[in-house]
Amino acid sequence: MTTVNSENLGRFIDLARGRMEADLLFKNVQLVNVLSGEIHPADVAVAAGVFLGFGDYPAKKVIDGGGRFLVPGLIEGHIHIESSQILPAEFARIAAAHGTAAVVADPHEIANVMGVAGVEFMLAATAGLPLSFFFMVPSCVPATAMETAGALLDAAAVTGLLQKYPERLLGLAEVMNFPGVINREPQTMAKIATARNQGRVIDGHAPQLSGLDLNAYIMAGPKSDHEATTVAEAREKLRRGMHLMLREGSREHNLQDLLPLINHHNSHNCSLVSDDRHAYDLFHKGHLDYSIRKAIAGGIAPLTALQMASINTARYFGLAGRGAIAPGFRADCLLLDDLESFTIAEVFLAGKPFAEVDFAAPQVPLPRNTVSVAKLTRESFQVGADGTEIKVIGLIAGQLVTEKIILPAKIINGFAVADAERDLAKLAVIERHHGSGRMGLGFVQGFGLKRGALASTVAHDSHNLIVAGMNDADMLLAAQVVKDMGGGLAVVDDGTVLGRLPLPVAGLMSGEKAETTAAALTSLQARALSLGTVADPFMTLSFLALPVIPSLKLTDRGLVDVDEFSLTDLWLD
Repeated sequence: MTTVNSENLGRFIDLARGRMEADLLFKNVQLVNVLSGEIHPADVAVAAGVFLGFGDYPAKKVIDGGGRFLVPGLIEGHIHIESSQILPAEFARIAAAHGTAAVVADPHEIANVMGVAGVEFMLAATAGLPLSFFFMVPSCVPATAMETAGALLDAAAVTGLLQKYPERLLGLAEVMNFPGVINREPQTMAKIATARNQGRVIDGHAPQLSGLDLNAYIMAGPKSDHEATTVAEAREKLRRGMHLMLREGSREHNLQDLLPLINHHNSHNCSLVSDDRHAYDLFHKGHLDYSIRKAIAGGIAPLTALQMASINTARYFGLAGRGAIAPGFRADCLLLDDLESFTIAEVFLAGKPFAEVDFAAPQVPLPRNTVSVAKLTRESFQVGADGTEIKVIGLIAGQLVTEKIILPAKIINGFAVADAERDLAKLAVIERHHGSGRMGLGFVQGFGLKRGALASTVAHDSHNLIVAGMNDADMLLAAQVVKDMGGGLAVVDDGTVLGRLPLPVAGLMSGEKAETTAAALTSLQARALSLGTVADPFMTLSFLALPVIPSLKLTDRGLVDVDEFSLTDLWLD
């Protein structure tokens, strides 16, 4: 794509007047106009990757739309590419096939493993790709002081990154440490200050925050939220001026619940986002196109749903010339066979058909060897009895929030153990960045595991090694398998390794093709399901270590009561 500037402006004016031949003309289309809020017939011209305008232009190539719908390319406003478990170029190839033209990503996951080097790897790995990647600077590395990350991004690092990459880094990513904001914690406030001083966007993350505390949080600077799970919560945030991001990810299914809030008057303050999207779901369900279809099925007008996945997101992030079909906008667009079902016939990126676009990955060295785990034994996983009742993480289907449950412990020979009859699995989070040997132990109800163990180095947000199991021997074996792979996922049962998926890139991503990784994950999940787990066991497992989402989570430092934002004892007093 050629950028329109003062040097070539005269040429583009002549192109727009039809005095020069356009590269491409979309003829006989129904233009879904997200700017005027209407659908109208049009012929649309493109040159040098830019829309010239509407009219009967002379063009080198003409595509007769045959009355099909022409819509702008889709824009993702909040996603962690690492959670797809594929490298960015592979993510781009698959997401673009589903109509995604640009993403605003938070490299929070790899930053928690590698710090500044991780952010710069993601920038380098996306440079020049036909799907445009923009990033936000991670605000919480580590997310809290109640876990151990592999790196630290302080206010000086945030300032340095924003200044070094002003075109690619749009602002400060989700400020998850909302207690740090409302209590004016110095480092948190310093990061916000540097973004504010540079006039950058600041994204929010404030699950269940309400009332005066929510007012204070917004006053500090965060202007969006993707954590609302109920209409009441979402309405309160919209009323206070936040840009509402309706999340539909692989694990987080909030879109359907929030749709009743959306109307003609507030939809421009809303965007569709994914947060986390597995490679498998990208293949089999889609990306933002899936969310658009779900929104339409839930009663949202097709044009409104499209606005929430294009122009609304572009405007929130200040992405000029993106998210619409109009003179001077980047020529990212889709031809649809049907608008209601959002059936994509063809994708164009900067005016080029998808089949002609090169998604070759930039030649960037892959980060490796990020897993350092101290020696483990079966005894490492034992939970000595220190009472009769324990605090248990209670899963809620389709949500990241969990319940805080009190249950009698099952005690054998002086140790608390898993209990299949009550759907009670043992959980361990093992520090994997510095080889400290630190380990948190707890229990989870609702995971479905009846035997064996699962292990993963994908464990939000610090990405330590997380293990869920029904006996200590299998938990040890699963952890050891993942350690020996240099990161990844494993399923074990009765001393046998049922399957594994290496994720050697920071313990988060595979270096393989997306198809290969998705197939391997599908196979591995089938092995896990044979042990009785919930439908998406590894994504579910990954969020059980996330100590910024209520109510109870586990880190390498122990059990975290997120409502109190403090560590808490496993045993009830």
